[in-house]
Amino acid sequence: MLNILKIAVRNLARFSRRTLLTSSLITLGIVGVLLFVAVSGSFKTIMIGQFTDAMLGHLEVHRKGYVASIDSLPLNLNMRATMIGKVEQVLGKMDAVEAYSERIKLGAMFSNFIETTSMRLNGVDPAKEIATTPLLPGRLIGEKRVGALLKSGDVLIPELIARGMKVKAGDTVVLVATNRDGSVNGKTFTVGGVLQSVSGPSGKDGYITIDDARSLLRMKEAEVSEIAIRLKHPAQLDAVYTQLSKDLAAIAGGAGGGTGAGGGDKQPPAGKGGGSGGLEVHTWADLSPFSSIVRMIDLLAVFIKVMMVSIVLISVMNVMVMAVYERIREIGTISAIGTPPRRILALFITEGLLLGLGGAALGTAISLAVIYVLNIWKISIHFGMQQDAILLSPAVTATDIVTIVAMVVIMALLASLQPAWKASRMDPVTALGHV
Repeated sequence: MLNILKIAVRNLARFSRRTLLTSSLITLGIVGVLLFVAVSGSFKTIMIGQFTDAMLGHLEVHRKGYVASIDSLPLNLNMRATMIGKVEQVLGKMDAVEAYSERIKLGAMFSNFIETTSMRLNGVDPAKEIATTPLLPGRLIGEKRVGALLKSGDVLIPELIARGMKVKAGDTVVLVATNRDGSVNGKTFTVGGVLQSVSGPSGKDGYITIDDARSLLRMKEAEVSEIAIRLKHPAQLDAVYTQLSKDLAAIAGGAGGGTGAGGGDKQPPAGKGGGSGGLEVHTWADLSPFSSIVRMIDLLAVFIKVMMVSIVLISVMNVMVMAVYERIREIGTISAIGTPPRRILALFITEGLLLGLGGAALGTAISLAVIYVLNIWKISIHFGMQQDAILLSPAVTATDIVTIVAMVVIMALLASLQPAWKASRMDPVTALGHV
């Protein structure tokens, strides 16, 4: 085997220009794929983090049917105290859960005493909300708030409304809402801060305390619209989703939970989550239209890998076909002196394998060097309407590297098989007479 390896290396060196060109194509393919995986993976992680850590949480629990009609923010589908108790009981036993926050969501009219517009409000417990969405305070424009996110009588308003109605922190405004019974109630609030939008120019979500929300809606019971959940490790999303759906179904006396859904990979149908017995569990991907961008990034990664495989296959096959054609008389000579077909087969397969391994090794080394440089000279991007730039931190895992290198090596072997098989089955007399 060692002799075959030496001969294969010598043969590749004999045709150095062709070997260098083929190896360069494989190297460029590896570099392109690994850099795309590193940069797009960093962007995807940051984008998911912006939604989960600044607004949604990783998971949300709703009353059955709430998400299907979430555009109207139906107050008649709020979770009652007994349901809230069941969910909190389950969450308290799950080690993977870091924090959770109860919210009341409602539509309201916002007035600065001159103009009026509509907005969505989230009634929250400030301490629980910060623990569940830790990037929320960082969305405040101007001086970053230290301590409580907001206090009773305060309202945090989106930048879109603040600019359009020329309202700033410290101004007095009026919020008017209609409760479940159809009666209208209004209260004055002080603008406690202005929030940057995560989702773009359409973001119109504000925040008040959950007690203020209940007072504005004249609620007689402690009910909530949803419970947002933050996990200690986002990678556990699928497992926690499945377990939580089953636990809530078991407590409610239902059967079955639902299939896993996480990171945009495996989702229930739109508007439907796991769980039964009056409660549903949804992932951030079920609730955010930006999950489609995540899926598009994954699809592009697959497409680029397919292109890389095609480059390797065509390049190596072209080189090996030419090698067999140019060395017909040489093949005939070694066959005539008694070299068995399997050794000839092994020789050409080894040459193809060395081309793949060499290009993969060089491509991986260059990719890691470029990724290291990109982490020193940070790439900054702007996401949504945020004023502050987000810094990407490109990285590839060992699994990514092993998978891509394995794909290259396998394709190089497959590309070498047909030319190698042809060389091993060549008739010595015919080969020696080739001109």
